[in-house]
Amino acid sequence: MTNDFADFPYKALRVDREGPVLRVRLNPSGQDSTLNIAALDDLIALLNSLHERPDIQVLVLSALGDDFCLGADRDEYQAALAEDPTGAATRRIVDKAYRVCDALETTHAVTVARLHGRVVGAGLALASFCDLRAGADTCRFRMPEVGLGIPPAWGGAMGRLVAESGAARIRELMLTGEPFDAATAHRIGLLHKVAPAGELDATVDAWVRPLVRRSPEALTLTKRMLAGYARADRTADVALLDAHLLTAQLGRPRPQRAGRHSAAPVSGP
Repeated sequence: MTNDFADFPYKALRVDREGPVLRVRLNPSGQDSTLNIAALDDLIALLNSLHERPDIQVLVLSALGDDFCLGADRDEYQAALAEDPTGAATRRIVDKAYRVCDALETTHAVTVARLHGRVVGAGLALASFCDLRAGADTCRFRMPEVGLGIPPAWGGAMGRLVAESGAARIRELMLTGEPFDAATAHRIGLLHKVAPAGELDATVDAWVRPLVRRSPEALTLTKRMLAGYARADRTADVALLDAHLLTAQLGRPRPQRAGRHSAAPVSGP
């Protein structure tokens, strides 16, 4: 099958086309599991290109390596702040995250997240904007932002997560930062299906096969109707402020805790 998407020089994605199905894999090096600038730029370029590709009906988002995603690259945030103390450069990075998530929610293609390993912070946010989500039973999830001293402001995910799983559970998981497993993610609606790791591809394909037989117009219309109703529930959505909120918090000096001098983890929201 000709992969006409391979002509674009993606740096942080592997993209394969199988007829009306596009399989997009993060982290092609198998080493860096963070959503860095290169990954955001590639995702924006890819999702924007779908405007001219009505023949793509399904997009499957997964990752190579041991984990789906460990969060955003906080080193890039700090480097951007050091280079531009006004915060403008950092806001541009976070605005890219919003553009990616908005494009996932509004693209005509049905988006399927295939999750494995750890799904942390921005990785969970990214997955939440996919229409369908399947995870291996060994998946582990976490929302670590509050523990890192920053607001959960990446991609407009708070509104999406609350709409998908309910305010009570998302409030608990965001405030406590407690890790949770695939069974819990399924129970609260963050995963639609859970499968043994060896059966995850078959589980995803069981969705994909009937989807590509559906009328493309009916799929697109249904997806956009659902997105419209979901967004109606977020009439007070302040996602466009996320870049300002996160940049302002990152720019504040962090108080040193007595007896602790280790650096904060690199990956985060």
